[in-house]
Amino acid sequence: MRRVNFKQIKKAAAVFLMLVLGVSAAIAQEAITLNKAMSIAETGSPDLQQSLLNLERFQKNLEAQRAALKSRFSLDVSPVSYSNQRRFDTRVSEWYTNENLKSNARFLVSQPILLTDGTISLSNEFGWQASNSTANNSESKVFYNNLYLTLNQPIFTYNRLKLQLKQLELSYENANISYAMQRLNLEKNVTQFFYNVYMTQMNLSIAKEELENTKKSYDIITNKVDAGLAAREELYQAELNLATAESKLQNSEVTFENAKDQLKLYLGMDLFEDIVILADISANPVSVDLDKAINNGLNSRMELRQREIDVENSEFDLIKTRSLNEFRGDVNLRLGITGDNENLNQIFDAPTSSPSVALSFKIPIFDWGEKKARIAAAQASIQSQELNFSEQKKQIIVGIRQVYRNLQNQLNQIEIAKKNVKNAELTYDINLERYENGDLTGMDLNLFQTQLSEKKIAYSQSLINYKIELLNLKIQTLYDFEQNKEIVPAELYLSEDKKK
Repeated sequence: MRRVNFKQIKKAAAVFLMLVLGVSAAIAQEAITLNKAMSIAETGSPDLQQSLLNLERFQKNLEAQRAALKSRFSLDVSPVSYSNQRRFDTRVSEWYTNENLKSNARFLVSQPILLTDGTISLSNEFGWQASNSTANNSESKVFYNNLYLTLNQPIFTYNRLKLQLKQLELSYENANISYAMQRLNLEKNVTQFFYNVYMTQMNLSIAKEELENTKKSYDIITNKVDAGLAAREELYQAELNLATAESKLQNSEVTFENAKDQLKLYLGMDLFEDIVILADISANPVSVDLDKAINNGLNSRMELRQREIDVENSEFDLIKTRSLNEFRGDVNLRLGITGDNENLNQIFDAPTSSPSVALSFKIPIFDWGEKKARIAAAQASIQSQELNFSEQKKQIIVGIRQVYRNLQNQLNQIEIAKKNVKNAELTYDINLERYENGDLTGMDLNLFQTQLSEKKIAYSQSLINYKIELLNLKIQTLYDFEQNKEIVPAELYLSEDKKK
């Protein structure tokens, strides 16, 4: 009795352990839908994170340039400056020694002028100086203050401040567009990875079903051989079919696990987290107007704006090229007053006005044709970018047409595949009955089983292909024909909250 009870306890413990492990595995396995996969990818995808970092770089560069257009404040302080130098006075041809002790501070406010590409500055220098010289045995101790208002204005040239700001604005816009396109590309890639896992999961399920059917046929032929109703070579063929089905199942399991790893890697998930795919691959035919698709694509595709930005940047390069060896002028105007006195409160009792005006020109004479050649190269670059813009339009039209034709073809392929599955099921059922009656060999039945599995896989693949082509149409046209609404490119850009 004790031995029997001990065995029962062992069996109960084994069953309990299996239940616990099964429940733990079910809990650890996370169900992933397509929408959930997209949500995970938006925060974990390395590709999207790289695009986001690139966007942040251009954004900060633009912010820095705009900040540089505001007033700059600086303070230079020199608490102590001492020198004792032997010098030669050419006026009287005598050597003398000059000793100088100085302490000063300079406050500067500089304001760039975006409208004219000039700079206006306000400078104030305050200090104290003690100096003596052996030239005339003189000694001086004074407080001094120099206040200046300075204007520097280039003339007869292009506005470099405006051009630089515009280029950074275009770079930031281009980065925004690239980010939006990356999000669309992310949706496409996630969908493809997701359905790839789904197909391998479907193949695994079909392989299990095929193994079950093969086991049934193996049991049938085993009973017949044992009863002497079938030749033993039929049993050998059944064993071969069973081994083939088991090998196919193992291969499907390996392929399924590899596909899951690829999906988790792209989504940025924990590679050790187990997942299961939940997907609805039913395909409802969507009505698509080809003319509407093309027009919306030409009006909304962000690649066209990128080509326009390339053209604008090429035009800016031409402006810079034309400034090589250019005729240019600079106007420098300075207004200021200077005061000094031994007493701090009497510095400006007798101030000195110190205005200055300077006009300078840079006049090129001969450059051996350098400027002309560089301008021609820049103009060729503009023509090249304009050609790219024109070709991009053609590629968009061709791409939309191809997707439209593929959609129509996939609908036909779905119907054909659906009929093939139905016919393959009926064929297999009929031949299974023939096999049970001894009118069909195991090798022939295995062919019908393989045919049924292939038709089921082909039907699932045709449904997935239709869904992927619908997504391609959405990306190509920036129009969702399933929901009948436009996709506004600006909505794909990163909001200010997400940027922070």
